[in-house]
Amino acid sequence: MTMGTTTQAYGEPWYWDNRYAHESGPFDWYQKYPSLAPLIKLYVPSHHQRILIVGCGNSAFSEGMVDDGYEDVVNVDISSVVIEAMMKKYSNRPQLKYIKMDVRQMDEFQTGSFDSVVDKGTLDSLLCGSNSRQNATQMLKEVWRVLKDKGVYILVTYGAPIYRLGMLRDSCLWNIKLHVIEKLVVEEKSGHPIWELTSPVPLENDGRSVEELLGENPDVHYIYVCTKDESLKTSSK
Repeated sequence: MTMGTTTQAYGEPWYWDNRYAHESGPFDWYQKYPSLAPLIKLYVPSHHQRILIVGCGNSAFSEGMVDDGYEDVVNVDISSVVIEAMMKKYSNRPQLKYIKMDVRQMDEFQTGSFDSVVDKGTLDSLLCGSNSRQNATQMLKEVWRVLKDKGVYILVTYGAPIYRLGMLRDSCLWNIKLHVIEKLVVEEKSGHPIWELTSPVPLENDGRSVEELLGENPDVHYIYVCTKDESLKTSSK
């Protein structure tokens, strides 16, 4: 299978079923929980909040959240293979729930039923597949729907603002803050990070100001913290 074919298959259940059937250990896309924990704690301050992890895969991220005290972490993935494996693995952790579900159609969840949604690479995967923009928009609308008003969608992505801001703003009514984290976190590394994780990066309308601050093609993951704000419906009329 060529790289192009593999990438296009990222939006297909069969690809992930096949991958997880042959992948034994946990794998975390982009970042592991300890590196993102300060930001999660900033935007999800209460351990009693209900959290949704979309496209969970076999990641240990949710386990890290529960170990850190979070009490209600719901995980969804389109792959029945990985959901069955994770349900078995964490059968003794009632704080962790695993459900097979397509993020483009989360009918099982009521509107406004989650305080936060965390996405590490799921939107990016949909953007690699066919009908990418349509699928990504469907997902974003569902994420917005299941969030409570003032709930947060934390999107971890390789997509710079010029590629992601327009899509986020066109899909739903969000208040958006941007954070960044370096792709390779080396504990022994000397010097300061390119930007402090918990400090938002100033955003202008098109996001081009970010490149001026961080330099051209910075080696970072972008973290968009999108707050659902229903009051924007009134102001946009």
